[in-house]
Amino acid sequence: MGTLDVPPDTASAGLAHGRLGAGSAAFLGAAAAAPFVTVVLAAPPLLAAGAGPLAALCVGAVAVVLLLFGTPYAAMIRRGPSAGAAYPQIARGLGRPAALTGAWLALAGYHAVQLGLYALTGQAAAPLLHSWFGVTPPWWAMAAGCWVVVAGCGTLRVEAAAAVVAVLTVAEVAVLSGLAAANVVRPAGGRIGTGTFLPGDVSGIDRPLLGLLLAAAVLGFAGFETTGVYAEEARDPRRAPGRAARLSVLLLALLLAGAIWSLIVGAGPRGVAGLAATRGPELLFALAGDRLAPWAVTIGRLMLLTGLLAAILAVHHVIARYLFALGRERVLPGVLADVSPRTRAPRAASLAQSLIAGAALTGAVLAGAEESIRTARWLAIGGGLAVLVLLLLAAVAALLHLNRVPGGENLWTRFVAPVLSTVSLGVLLQLACLNLRGLLGVPAGSPWVRVVAAGLAACPVAGLGHALVLRWLRPVRYAGIGLGGAAVVVTPRPAAGEGAGDPVASRRESAPPEGGPAPRVPRQRTPGAHRPERVRSEEADGSRRVSG
Repeated sequence: MGTLDVPPDTASAGLAHGRLGAGSAAFLGAAAAAPFVTVVLAAPPLLAAGAGPLAALCVGAVAVVLLLFGTPYAAMIRRGPSAGAAYPQIARGLGRPAALTGAWLALAGYHAVQLGLYALTGQAAAPLLHSWFGVTPPWWAMAAGCWVVVAGCGTLRVEAAAAVVAVLTVAEVAVLSGLAAANVVRPAGGRIGTGTFLPGDVSGIDRPLLGLLLAAAVLGFAGFETTGVYAEEARDPRRAPGRAARLSVLLLALLLAGAIWSLIVGAGPRGVAGLAATRGPELLFALAGDRLAPWAVTIGRLMLLTGLLAAILAVHHVIARYLFALGRERVLPGVLADVSPRTRAPRAASLAQSLIAGAALTGAVLAGAEESIRTARWLAIGGGLAVLVLLLLAAVAALLHLNRVPGGENLWTRFVAPVLSTVSLGVLLQLACLNLRGLLGVPAGSPWVRVVAAGLAACPVAGLGHALVLRWLRPVRYAGIGLGGAAVVVTPRPAAGEGAGDPVASRRESAPPEGGPAPRVPRQRTPGAHRPERVRSEEADGSRRVSG
C-alpha cells in the first residue's frame, strides 16, 4: 500500500530521469526569478522612495532566510522527489486539503507571473525594434512571438530546454554584471563612499519603508524554489534539486544586491533617489549610457528581452510539471500525465499550459488591454505573493513531517531550520500584506489591492472545495493525493450482516473436516484477508482451539 513517505516510481511515471544536474536546475531556478527584470523594474521605485543602501542589505537578509528554508526543503525532497515539488511535501505534513490548496496557489501564482512577463516583452523590445528597423509593433505581437517560441520549446527534451535557458541566463548574468561593473569603475563623484553601503542614521530608518523593502526583496527571489519540480529528471533526484535551490538563492543574492548597489554607486548616495524618480525603468541604461558605448547599452536592452524569454520558458516548464503531477494522480484530468514517447517530456501538460497562456493573451487583446508596465507589475506581485504563501505552507509542512516521522536528519535540519524559516517567512508574508499598496504602486483606495487580495483568498477556497469534491465523489483519488501516482490499496468493508444470517456458511467456516483441524478460510470481503500474516495468525488460533 502506498504511503506518504514512499517516493513515486519515476520510471513508471513516464518522465525521463537522470538527465539534469544541480547546475542545470540552478540556472532554471535563477531564470524563473528574472533578475534583470527585477533590477530594471523593481529597483528604481524603491530607490526613488529613499531606500538607498537598505535595498541591497534587505536582499542579503532575505537571502539568509531563504537559505534557511532551503535546508528543510532539501530534506523533504530527499524523502520523496516528485515533479509536484511543494505539493506532495504539503500533503505529507499538512494533509490532502492543504496540498490541493498549495497546488492551486502554485498554478495561479506561476500563471500570473508568466502573464506579467509576457506583458513586458513589448516594452522591452520597443527600443530595439525602433532603433534597428524604425518600427514599433503592438505589445501583443512580441508576446505572440515569445509564445510561439515557448510553446515549441516546451516539449523538448528537458536537458535541451535546460541548455537553452542556461545559455540565455549566463548571457543575462554576464551583461548585467558588466553594466554593474561599469558603475563601480566610474562611481559618481570619483569615489565610493560609505554611504553607498551603510545607512546614514540607523535610528532614523523608516520602519514602513523597511517592511516594504523586505517584502519586495523576497518577491524578487520568487522562482528559486522551482528547482524541486525537476527532481524526477535529475541525475541525483534526492540531492540535486535541494542543492540547486540553494545555488539559485546565492546567485540571485549576489546579482541583485550587487546590481542595486552599483546603481547607488553610479548615481551617488545623495542623487540616486532623484535620478531614479526621474528615469524610472531607464535608470540602469541611463547610467550605462554615460559610461559605455551605445552598442553596450543596446546589448543590455537585448539581454533584458532574452532574460524575459528565459524566465517565461522556465516558468512554463514549472507549470507543466505541476500539471503533470496533478494529472498523474488524476486530481486533474489524467490526460495531463501523457508524456512524449521520444523526449519523455510532459507533452500534454506543456500543450495545456501553452493553450492557457494563449487564451489569456488573446482575451487581453480582445478586451483592448494596452501595453503597461503597471499591469505587468501587478500580475507579478500577485503571483509572487501566491508563491510566498506556498513557501510558508511548505516550511510548516516540513517542520511537522520531519519531526513526526523521524528519518535520520539532525536537530538543525528537522527542527531549528524549519522553525526559523517558518517564522521568518511568516513575518515576510505579513509585511507583504501590510505593504501591498506600496508593492503594487497604487494610491489609497485602489481596487487593485482588493483584486489581488481576493485572488489570493480564492486559492484556498478552490483547494479546499476541490478536496471536498474528491473526497465525496472520488475517494480513491483523494487517498492518492501526494503519492505521485503510487497504487492505493483499498480494502472494502463487509456489508452489514454479511454471513450472519447464514448458519450453514457459519458452520462451514468454523467446523473442521473429518481428517483433523484445518485453517479457517477468511471471507473474501473480510478486511485484511489479503494479508498472509493475518491468515497465519488465525491458523494458530484455530489450532489452539482444537487442541484445547
